[in-house]
Amino acid sequence: MQRYANPGRFLRLADAILPWAASVAAVLILLGLYLGLVKSPPEKYQGDVVRIMYLHVPAAWMALFSYLTVAAASFVALVWRHPLAHLVAKAASPLGAGFTLVALVTGSLWGKPTWGTWWVWDGRLTSVLVLFFLYLGHIALFTAFDDPRRGQKAAAILALVGVVNLPIIKFSVDWWATLHQPASVFRLDGPAIKPDLLWPLLVMALGFMAYFLAVLLVRVKDEVLSARLRALALVQAGV
Repeated sequence: MQRYANPGRFLRLADAILPWAASVAAVLILLGLYLGLVKSPPEKYQGDVVRIMYLHVPAAWMALFSYLTVAAASFVALVWRHPLAHLVAKAASPLGAGFTLVALVTGSLWGKPTWGTWWVWDGRLTSVLVLFFLYLGHIALFTAFDDPRRGQKAAAILALVGVVNLPIIKFSVDWWATLHQPASVFRLDGPAIKPDLLWPLLVMALGFMAYFLAVLLVRVKDEVLSARLRALALVQAGV
């Protein structure tokens, strides 16, 4: 980890991984959409409405995974002061906000025909909305101070404090009465979803993860190169 905190080594590693990650993301997402929207059967009770699941569930999983990435990078930045850690957190946060927004919107579209309402203030939906606001706050703090280092530190602290919301999201359907269904994939007794519905879901989830990695690498590369250009401009200006 310390070795790849060096910006030069990171850029070389990113250049090697990026084409593969982008290709895998494109193939898996297209395959997942085909399997989910064309090949998978309608669900017994929800019919074709269940196909929203193939966007909603992977987006929700990635919303949590992205925040874990932001929090882990923030922890590394505060404790070990790796030069790239703040950049990783900054790059991952808008991606996580995007996944969270997709999860909220598709969940609302799914909820109307199945629950009869677009939104309910239950534990799962409210905690995911809080996650979205945490992302927005984290993004805003990076540019909220004249001194970028203060913004980075404030954003990192918010990211670590916000981790407490993740178990609330995960276990809210078990702790409180809710319209949202309980876990049906990651269960101790195995998935409670039929294989012909499960496989397209897992393919889409892997595609979303590869997409996250590819875009994250692009965004971090942009941050590193922008920092180099700013440093070069300061040297040329004699500052």
